[in-house]
Amino acid sequence: MRINVTRSTMPPLEEYVDELKELWDSHWLTNNGAKLKQLEEKLKIYLHTPHLQMFANGHLGLEALLRAMKLKGEVITTPFTFASTTHAIVRCGLRPVFCDIDPVTCTMDPAKVEALISPRTCAILPVHVYGNLCDDRALRVIADRHGLKLIYDAAHAFGVSQNGVYAAQMGDAAMFSFHATKVFHTIEGGAVATADPALSEALALERNYGIVDEETVVTVGGNAKMNEFQAAMGLCNLRHVEEAIEKRRCVTEWYRSELDGREGIVLPALKEGVIPNYAYFPVIFTGERLSRDEVCKRLGEHDIYARKYFYPLTTDFACYRGLPGFDSSLTPVAKQISQQIVTLPLYPDLPEEEVRLICSLILG
Repeated sequence: MRINVTRSTMPPLEEYVDELKELWDSHWLTNNGAKLKQLEEKLKIYLHTPHLQMFANGHLGLEALLRAMKLKGEVITTPFTFASTTHAIVRCGLRPVFCDIDPVTCTMDPAKVEALISPRTCAILPVHVYGNLCDDRALRVIADRHGLKLIYDAAHAFGVSQNGVYAAQMGDAAMFSFHATKVFHTIEGGAVATADPALSEALALERNYGIVDEETVVTVGGNAKMNEFQAAMGLCNLRHVEEAIEKRRCVTEWYRSELDGREGIVLPALKEGVIPNYAYFPVIFTGERLSRDEVCKRLGEHDIYARKYFYPLTTDFACYRGLPGFDSSLTPVAKQISQQIVTLPLYPDLPEEEVRLICSLILG
């Protein structure tokens, strides 16, 4: 039986069908419908944010955020991320400047940020990785000192908090992904959280062509609206998300009980005070027993598919080859970890015996 790195969480079919029945009555399928409004309000509460704008996917939300902030120049970010982060910066006409990561948390290393700031720098865009949070306090100090925007890619950090501060409350704004593979999903989808009401209004315009009303268009916006079918899935999944996170915690503990302390294996370390969502289970293979690639090959031979996540670094993408600043040798910690790390299969209904099988194959 094939074991994938993840599997989408699904509510009971009857529950989703019940949510959809109202759509057949109203025939209102998109354009800020009732389901979207309900989900938006519920997520504001869950994520602990006063303002939230919903998007068709997280990437469009991030692009809309960069445009709504009217940024120009350079954005300090990390190459240890999914393609979306770097692509959004480039597609918005900005230049990414890449900062190395902390070897323990795999998030942006604040100690290396200030050396990268120039007169052209307009923002810092760190990434919360695997549900582990960046050092927001240190990054906020740097951003304020230099008058920079602080924007988080929080695609992995749904509901995560540290010492009572939630990911949605960090920075000037935070983008969340609700893709089908995430802890909470709306099939595809995403959102941007902010405490700034003016920014939230600008995001709403970016999401819907810059339209204020039937006769007034005030900015050159795009189309990034979440539809009612996505929102209905979100309403269902939000009812079960705590149960799903608890199941993920159990899977994580099974892995830890088998792999912790083993030679050549480094497990993720959570920062003190973090309440995680158990989004992923990353493992670093130092090569003392097995290399990361050997582990992936061994698992693949048994129809088990782990993921080299994140590999390659975005600075090594073919589409950026040869461009100034896209040089992975400038971020040696990120480079090394990208060649050693893999995320093992993790989803709420992964059986304990399959976790034990995965671990036994890894340990040989």
